[in-house]
Amino acid sequence: MIEEILPLEVASAEAFDDDRGSHLFAEEQAAISGAVPARRREFTTVRHCARAALGDLGIPPFPLPPGTQRAPRWPAGVVGSMTHCVGYRAAAVARTSRVHSVGIDAERDEPLPEGVLDLIGLPEERAMIGRLGVQRSAPPWDRLLFSCKEAVYKASFPLARRMLGFDAVRVDIETGGRFRARFLVPPPVAAGRAVPRLTGRWMHRDGLLLTAVALC
Repeated sequence: MIEEILPLEVASAEAFDDDRGSHLFAEEQAAISGAVPARRREFTTVRHCARAALGDLGIPPFPLPPGTQRAPRWPAGVVGSMTHCVGYRAAAVARTSRVHSVGIDAERDEPLPEGVLDLIGLPEERAMIGRLGVQRSAPPWDRLLFSCKEAVYKASFPLARRMLGFDAVRVDIETGGRFRARFLVPPPVAAGRAVPRLTGRWMHRDGLLLTAVALC
């Protein structure tokens, strides 16, 4: 599914349940040693997806322990992103010679808990959600807004090397499966140039919301 909203330069892999036959490298085992079984399973499966995607780039199995702010440490010359939610795990990777950064996010097709939109949405974004909400057979727009921001933050972190608050980016969602994001703080820099805006794509299918951003 997720490959449908990623450019051809990005390799991806996904899973809809946990592969109990997957194994971790020692560095990964150490990072997850104190986790509960459910967390260990999702951690293991998403790294299995990442190694499958790296294999599509011709890169052999490689340890992917968490690094700064728990973002995965990718092999040299590679950018990537991982995501997981109930019933879904995915990873997307690309060569830095083709893509500067990539971010993906997956969420269940459910509205945000009451009050959360007020915490993550700017006034303009909340007004947008109100306008979009009148449509029938639509996704939960508030959850989609959250997912778009998560994908943008994952794409920006390797470039900016800092965490962003939910008020750092304004997102405009288009009903046709695309969205635009504008940084309201100093933007990330790629190839020596500031990147004040990013565009992404979204998908609503089979009880899932998927979002993706790739800066090529």
